Amino acid sequence: MGQDVERREFSRADRMRYREKVRTNLDALTRMLEEVQFECERPLTGLEIELNLVDEDAAPAMRNQAVLDAIADPDFVTELGQWNIEINVPPDVLEGDGLHRFEQRVRGSLNAAEAKAAAIGTHTVMIGILPTLRQDHLTHDSLSANPRYALLNEQIFAARGEDMLIQIEGTEGLATRCDSIAPEAACTSAQLHLQVTPANFPTYWNAAQCIAGVQLALGANAPYLFGRELWRETRIPLFEQATDTRAEELKAQGVRPRVWFGERWITSIFDLFEENVRYFPALLPICEDEDPIAVLADGGVPKLGELTLHNGTIYRWNRPVYAVVKGRPHLRVENRVLPAGPTVVDIMANAAFYFGLVRTLAEADRPVWTRMSFNAAEENFHAGAKNGIDAQLFWPGFGHISAAELVLRHLLPMAHQGLDRSGVDPAHRDRLLGVIERRCVTLANGATWQVGSAARHHGRLAGMLREYRELMHANQPVHEWPS
Repeated sequence: MGQDVERREFSRADRMRYREKVRTNLDALTRMLEEVQFECERPLTGLEIELNLVDEDAAPAMRNQAVLDAIADPDFVTELGQWNIEINVPPDVLEGDGLHRFEQRVRGSLNAAEAKAAAIGTHTVMIGILPTLRQDHLTHDSLSANPRYALLNEQIFAARGEDMLIQIEGTEGLATRCDSIAPEAACTSAQLHLQVTPANFPTYWNAAQCIAGVQLALGANAPYLFGRELWRETRIPLFEQATDTRAEELKAQGVRPRVWFGERWITSIFDLFEENVRYFPALLPICEDEDPIAVLADGGVPKLGELTLHNGTIYRWNRPVYAVVKGRPHLRVENRVLPAGPTVVDIMANAAFYFGLVRTLAEADRPVWTRMSFNAAEENFHAGAKNGIDAQLFWPGFGHISAAELVLRHLLPMAHQGLDRSGVDPAHRDRLLGVIERRCVTLANGATWQVGSAARHHGRLAGMLREYRELMHANQPVHEWPS
């Protein structure tokens, strides 16, 4: 959810000063993109995984602080809901056995965390939406104690001026109203970070946008919300609605949502930050003392605190990230498309497919986005979320084609090529991309397994979730789970 902030009230003067500071930050970023050397000699990748906490009956366990105290590992932090925690995996390079190191590190950390959580009667689950969540779990009181969350809740509802409507039509339908942003905490994801140069950022971001629908089709793992079967990746429409600051009248006027796929291909990372400043009012207008222009004039590297805080309150599915690490600035594409789970090996297979495919597409002589409309990419995104592995997607040269066939015939070889260019050990490449291949052949992913298991459990989602948790910890890819 971003950096911590203190609870406070905001005045009109605060908002005016913040707007000016953000614009000054944007001016400083413009100069840096032209004049400053960004860190990217050995590009790093990163991974964050959001986890759910459940009790012995598979119900949400509102105990994240107690679990974090028991785990006592700084890589684990709070998330929005009291039944959420997050693991931040230290960044690493892909080359050689980098993907394997990621997998071993995550498995080791999660196994240790599960053992310590279980000792206090709580268990961890990696899943897109916890199937046993009920609406009465999602209240203001279920938010984590961090003042940032209460402040975000206040500011979003002040902007809306009314309760939030959650309305999703799927296999079943759902229409309900909520008086807090707690439904956002129902959405748990696996986020992939890729460090890039300023010159390469637009091609990698455009490529990531092109394949977002494919990622969802392959990785869907959230078919249930409040006991109802909705989209195969219900997390997407839920997240889009759960942080929407617009009243119905503003939606009708075409005002842009804060959870946003975007509306165009870009030519610079500046395009995204400039859109954020131009289109979205501040939710947390907190100013730092830093004068970024003066810092640049003195030969330093500004943190651009206001711009990065503002960026953190606009929830693009592929988000630009600016950060300063050890005195050097760097840029990342943060891919926020995928749900958590079902297993560590499934997450790493999703990561290998993404990192390999996005590199091949970004380095292509004739980029795919020059032959594909932005609207088509957005339609693919929602088709992948709604229909999962059964989605029909548009791709240049193929027209509308099943997601599985598109991956098997065209995209999987490109992912192999991209991992080769990144120097990934062929054994690890083949093992992880083999998981993607078998998902496509069997047409099985987390969402299809959940729906099938729920039927075997006669609709009892708690029974399904207990079975899911046992299989998750065995770390066999989901296409091999008993059906």
